[in-house]
Amino acid sequence: MRLTVFGATGGVGREVVRQALGAGHEVTAVVRDPARLDVPAHERLQVAVVRDLTDEEALLPFLTGRDAVVSALGSANNKQARLTPIAGPALRSIVSAMARAGVRRLSAVSAAPLGPPDPRDGLLTRVVVYPILRRVLRDLYADLAVMEAAIAAGDVQWTVVRPPRLLNRPRTGTYRRALDANVPGGKSIARADVADALLSTLADPTTIGHAVGIAT
Repeated sequence: MRLTVFGATGGVGREVVRQALGAGHEVTAVVRDPARLDVPAHERLQVAVVRDLTDEEALLPFLTGRDAVVSALGSANNKQARLTPIAGPALRSIVSAMARAGVRRLSAVSAAPLGPPDPRDGLLTRVVVYPILRRVLRDLYADLAVMEAAIAAGDVQWTVVRPPRLLNRPRTGTYRRALDANVPGGKSIARADVADALLSTLADPTTIGHAVGIAT
């Protein structure tokens, strides 16, 4: 496939680029600072610098002719999301630009606290842990909620992947998934496995129009 990857300089985004190249895909990595893209040069890798991800005209050249888009965009912390939210505004423009470019398939990372509470989770998780997370990281999750709404409102075949706490560990490829739900008891997952999930959902039509909870 010919893929365009947004958020390619982040922990999940770099893994998406590496794994996509390893799988034989052609990758356009859209970045604001190419110096932060810690991925070796590759004949199937194009690095596109776009400073303003809300500029549809700037995005169009890097979406035209592509088969799918992967977004690993998200704020690094709650303060950044409060001062300069990125996921919501960017995906609103990306989805619109995709429609103009004729690109339909989109896979984007979100977060488990945006999913519905699972009755199989313990009382502590449902009543204490998630409510605290939603309060402490309210601006970060508000940005992701705007992003999910923008994606769902667009004319795209979308999948949103919702992981819990992210870890810097190698890809295992053996994680649990739950359609339109969080994984019961799911506490963490490797960033590399999140990248694996983002890429694997592109070829899975059963995930179109759904949020997919993932966890080890």
